[in-house]
Amino acid sequence: GIEFIDSYVFNKVEHIRFNSTVGRYVGYTEHGVKNAEAWNKGPQLGQEQAELERFCKPNAALHYRAILDKT
Repeated sequence: GIEFIDSYVFNKVEHIRFNSTVGRYVGYTEHGVKNAEAWNKGPQLGQEQAELERFCKPNAALHYRAILDKT
């Protein structure tokens, strides 16, 4: 399967990550935890899940076929 990860980094510190396997945002700093809680309840979560369907899955299939064609 596909795993889509969208990380939010500031000053080389990861504050929040969306992981499609987990299915929600996870915060890694105090500020990130607060934002993750809010984002998991708001429209941001649906937008990340839509991005997985819209962009990641179709492109992964294309890349996978290209790899198989070379072997």
